[in-house]
Amino acid sequence: MTSPLFSGPSATRRTLFKSAGKATAVLAAAALTLSACSTGPASSTSDASTSSSSSSQFPVTIKHVFGETTVKEQPKRVVTVSWVNDDVALALGVVPVGVPKNEWGGNEQGSTPWKDAALKELGAGFGSDKAPVQFSEADGINFTEIAKLTPDVILAAYSGLTEEDYKKLSEIAPVVAHPEVAYGTSWQDSTSIIGKALGKEAEATKLIADTEATVKTEAAKYPQIAGKSYIYGYTDPADLTATGFYTANDNRPKFLSAIGMKLAPVAEKASAGSKDFFVTWSAEKANELEADIFLSSVENTATAAAVKNDPLLGQIPAVKNGAFVADADKSLVLAISASSPLSLPWALDTFLPQLATAADAVK
Repeated sequence: MTSPLFSGPSATRRTLFKSAGKATAVLAAAALTLSACSTGPASSTSDASTSSSSSSQFPVTIKHVFGETTVKEQPKRVVTVSWVNDDVALALGVVPVGVPKNEWGGNEQGSTPWKDAALKELGAGFGSDKAPVQFSEADGINFTEIAKLTPDVILAAYSGLTEEDYKKLSEIAPVVAHPEVAYGTSWQDSTSIIGKALGKEAEATKLIADTEATVKTEAAKYPQIAGKSYIYGYTDPADLTATGFYTANDNRPKFLSAIGMKLAPVAEKASAGSKDFFVTWSAEKANELEADIFLSSVENTATAAAVKNDPLLGQIPAVKNGAFVADADKSLVLAISASSPLSLPWALDTFLPQLATAADAVK
């Protein structure tokens, strides 16, 4: 993948894109009902075991934007592309043989705190014999490295695969592509789709319900958030051509709406009938971005201050009123934008208080 949209739209291709204890707790709870299924790295001799109950579900056929894919038997060697897909597999107790590095928002080993916690729980932490092989997607889909891993299935339920990408990957293994909108698959749909592909539909259903309950419980601790209108945008005085906001197709607005907030009318109107996840907006019309709260990722705290002081961006009503959530924590931005059953529980302790502080500033 090229430059992620966390820091602004790419000119050539728009790509998307606190407690680790919470992520571990969710995984541990799931482990009581799942039997962990480690697919191991390419050199591993211990492929995933297949229960008779799971294998009886196969073959399964999954429809997606490029047609449909049939997975003939329960996969033993799973590879993921893009974000989210590896999180979901891990949350379902499956360790992929290969995963992309988190080259934006990741830690020193190209991972995330929630992914590290899940891998550790499954006995497959990076550096161990059972850890997934990591490959780079900095320049797009890494077909060569994926082929070396000889996968049984390639998970891309949340992705921006092109039809050309899909066809090339399909020459390697069956590909579970995104259902409709590029980078628009909700974490719930990603979980459901991947659960079906892995023969873990019941576990996926429970995982969705448990994660939604966790989000609802945590959000209820901040009643001032409920009913507030919002725009999740992107602002950087150094590049006014990249100013804009995310539509209802994107996981950021989906999450905020799920916790009881309301997408602002200007963003609602732009979302109607659109398959885009980001809409550019003239900085000269920044004052028209009416919402109680305005959110944006920023490079650092200095950028946040520059937005507030900018003669154009500073006129965004919520920014002007002090209801501006400017997040410079790339891992936190990643956790919300490329949300998953692992990343959301990890993010809530930090993200919800930020929202609540902004909500308290609403006049």
